[in-house]
Parts: sequence; C-alpha cells; structure tokens
Amino acid sequence: MAITVKRVAGALGAEISGVDLSKELDGPTFDAIHRAFVDHEVIFFRDQSLTPEQHKAFGRRFGSLNIHPYVKGMDGHPEIMEIIKEPTDKLNFGGGWHSDMSFLETPSIGSILYAVEVPDFGGDTLFASMTKAYDTLSPGLKQTLEGLRAVHSANREYSAQGASAQKRGSMQVADAEGMAGEFTHPVVKVHPVTGRKALYVNPAFTLRFEGWKERESKPLLDYLFDHARYEAYTCRFQWRAGSIAFWDNRSVWHFALNDYPGQRRHMRRVTVDAV
Repeated sequence: MAITVKRVAGALGAEISGVDLSKELDGPTFDAIHRAFVDHEVIFFRDQSLTPEQHKAFGRRFGSLNIHPYVKGMDGHPEIMEIIKEPTDKLNFGGGWHSDMSFLETPSIGSILYAVEVPDFGGDTLFASMTKAYDTLSPGLKQTLEGLRAVHSANREYSAQGASAQKRGSMQVADAEGMAGEFTHPVVKVHPVTGRKALYVNPAFTLRFEGWKERESKPLLDYLFDHARYEAYTCRFQWRAGSIAFWDNRSVWHFALNDYPGQRRHMRRVTVDAV
C-alpha cells in the first residue's frame, strides 16, 4: 500500500492515510507506519473499521499486548480496555496529563485507541511531547536530571479516592491501594529506536525521586510537570467514529478532555508491552 504521512503540529503528531488497518499489513507498509510512529511520537488514522480481533492483530505487530491490572477488559478480549463515558457520568477516565502504564516494572511501548462512538462535540485528546520538553530544558537542569530516577506507582491514582477510580463511571476499576508496587525509572529516558532523550515523569503516577522524600521532590516535579505541558509541545486530535490514535508512551503524555456533558463516548484501547 502507498501511504501518506502528513504532519499535524510542530512538536509531534502525524496523520496517516492510504491504509486499511483491518487488513494484514505487508512488510514495507508496516515499516513505514513504524517509522512514522517513532519519528512523530503519535500517529493518527481516519475511517477505519476494526473488529476487536483486528484491533488486537494490529497491536501485536508491534509487540505483546498488556492486560491492565486494575481495569476490567472487554468481555472475551481482556487485552482491550473499553473506555466508556455514559451521558450520566460526570467525570471521564484519562482526564489528566499522564503516560500510560509507567507504574509497571517494565512500562509499555505505546497505546492504540480506537473510537467506536464519539459525542457530537468535544471529547478531543491532547498529546504532549516529552522529547520537546527535555530538549528545551537548560543545560544545568539536564545535567541535574541525568542521574536521577523517579518512583512510579498506581497506588495513588487507582486508590478508592484516586482520580482514576473516581472517573470510572460505568467502567470496572479495581482499588489498587496497598496492592500496587513502586518501581523506579530514569527521569531522562533514552528512546531505544531514535536515541533521543525524553522526560519520563508524569503527574498521575510519579510519586518522588528515588532517595528523596515526597516533600523534597514536589517543587522540582511540579516545575517539570508545568514545563512539559507548555502549549508549544502539544497537538490536539479531534475524534470521529473510526479514528485511531497510536502514541508512544516512552515519550508522550496525553489528556482526554471532558467537555461533552450529557453525551456518550465509547473508545477501545490496546496497549503494547515492551519486549
């Protein structure tokens, strides 16, 4: 297939056309999609029609699929998370800046989100490049961060009082408090394909720096969080039914906007584990 890759913003993001993801991809087409994924950090597709099996098959071209430890998967397809906000739900799932699954010992490569049903207005997703966020730090701060590791955990976000639990609405979300471990990851992550450096902390799952108290960590983490969501590092995707977004969790944050009161939004997500 001859595909077209069109950049959507200065910091990150590209829309790919000329491909039907319900079909098995030949080698050159897959290579072109993979290249766009690592070059642009998040890629978008329109007018797709995927069954759950086809959705999983596309994800498996990039690696094994994750089964979320705290959110119940789709019946018969535990690898697929159904993200549903009913008209009566007030809060939404994913409504804050974060990187998926950084709370795992081996975090995921990326997430592939497919739109089944979208509201008449609103419900866009914002994405932010942590590569751009790192590149624009001062040399002194880069040097400070280089040797640091940060502690990530699902305990706070997925506790009974946590944001994800409160936003579950019609979804089945387990209480992870006291169950989730704490894992450390480098604050500066080197992408295994491009070799580029990116900030690897996020407001949802990063608790503190390794060897630091949370109170000591907070001022620097807050600065990094504020810096990383600067508008110039972001792009915005307006969903239509059949749209797909595939983002690199190693270098991208995302934020699902909750600006469609009284409407239904139904998405399906598979997450690709690291090899």
